[in-house]
Amino acid sequence: MIKVISVFGTRPDTIKMAPLVALLDKDESFEHIVCVTGQHREMVKQILEVFDINPKYDLDIMKQGQSLDYVTSAILVRFSEVLDIEKPDMILVHGDTNTCLSASIAAFYKKIPIGHVEAGLRTEDIFSPYPEEFCRRTVDSIATLYFAPTKSNANNLINEKIDTDRIFITGNTVIDTLKTTVKENYIFNEPMLNDIDYKNKKVIPITAHRRENIGINLENICYAVKTLAKEYKDSHFIYTVHPNPKVRTTAEKILSGIGNVTLLPPLVFTDLHNLMARAYFVMTDSGGLQEEAPSLGVPVLVLRKETERPEAVEAGTVKLTGVKLNDILTDAKMLFDDQTFYAKMKNAVNPYGDGHASQRIVDSIKAYFNNL
Repeated sequence: MIKVISVFGTRPDTIKMAPLVALLDKDESFEHIVCVTGQHREMVKQILEVFDINPKYDLDIMKQGQSLDYVTSAILVRFSEVLDIEKPDMILVHGDTNTCLSASIAAFYKKIPIGHVEAGLRTEDIFSPYPEEFCRRTVDSIATLYFAPTKSNANNLINEKIDTDRIFITGNTVIDTLKTTVKENYIFNEPMLNDIDYKNKKVIPITAHRRENIGINLENICYAVKTLAKEYKDSHFIYTVHPNPKVRTTAEKILSGIGNVTLLPPLVFTDLHNLMARAYFVMTDSGGLQEEAPSLGVPVLVLRKETERPEAVEAGTVKLTGVKLNDILTDAKMLFDDQTFYAKMKNAVNPYGDGHASQRIVDSIKAYFNNL
């Protein structure tokens, strides 16, 4: 039996790891243990409950005003203790978070194999996104198995001299998750979302909270939304505002009191998935939404200077808009006014797979241990 610890700690990672956790739990080839770090305490808790995931370990590292160095060191020390107790054959980490980085370093120090889910994403700017680009590059320098969502991601790893027999193109596990969360007759947990006339209103969900966007970039985003809302009265902009006080203060200062702009706290992830499924287009600086929305046939404007998901841009499902006020207005107005442009983005082929990524990862892990 292969003993595997899956470790994660943020909302996006938990959503993406959930279908993989389910397969590992029911596969008799594995003794599977879940460890959560508490990096995003309440956001992760709701996802664990929805998917009936029961962690054996909760590192409980979250505290008020936590810094990157605190999170990194706390996870490293506490997860190292878990490894001493369990002595797994492999750990599985996801993405580009501090949880992913610290857990991988802890395993590397003990010469425990590391499987990196969502490996190979790159922007080539070590500070953008920050600190995610550093985290994923570091993890990919010490991982054992690399589960790359796309061929482009795999090529990045090959260019970094990773052995091709350790790279597996799987698709993205978030597509597996969407197959279970999006429903035609879904009832939203957030009451006001049930009152929207989705057939006659052009609904535009917004998320914007990245560290590198806080400040003038976020102000540009909010002023663009304000301008668009006043010009397109048949639209409804729904900004799910991150609890970071700097984000919340900026959003409330610029966007409060506009009739067709609603500011909401972060949504339950099933609400967000089903809101996107009903959206006209999405505006975001999030990584995950660049994958999720195209899988639902919804165009995405990326509010960043670069993206680690170029395959979505190349496919035409995503447009790298940037953070300048005029650029945001230009691209958004094209989606409102140019139906040929809109249809081209909406109908572009989703590059992120077929919803069977988790099974490919499980099969790859089995093959690795069978060949030792």
